[in-house]
Amino acid sequence: MMINMKNPVTNQVKQCKVGFSWTTFFWGFWPAVFRGDWKWFAIILITDLVLGVWSFGIGSGFINLIFAFIYNKLYINDLISSGWQPADTASRDILISRGFITPSNTAL
Repeated sequence: MMINMKNPVTNQVKQCKVGFSWTTFFWGFWPAVFRGDWKWFAIILITDLVLGVWSFGIGSGFINLIFAFIYNKLYINDLISSGWQPADTASRDILISRGFITPSNTAL
């Protein structure tokens, strides 16, 4: 499920996926790089390296599986905390139904 997020200051719009992140599952930290999400890039990379080195890569695969379930939620929460808002009513309704925002704390 895709949503559109808009920065009210710059009017920049980003399209974000809600739910499981297949790209993070298969490619680990690379989706964070392409999104410009440097905080989670560093966290995923360091975790992959630390757990992957001593487990011959098995730990890295396990970490990618965990982050695949939570990365999109973390990314959307970071956008919301940075002031981004839903760009349309459909995106707003999805964010409300998934518990990201409450009906009273956002305006279109």
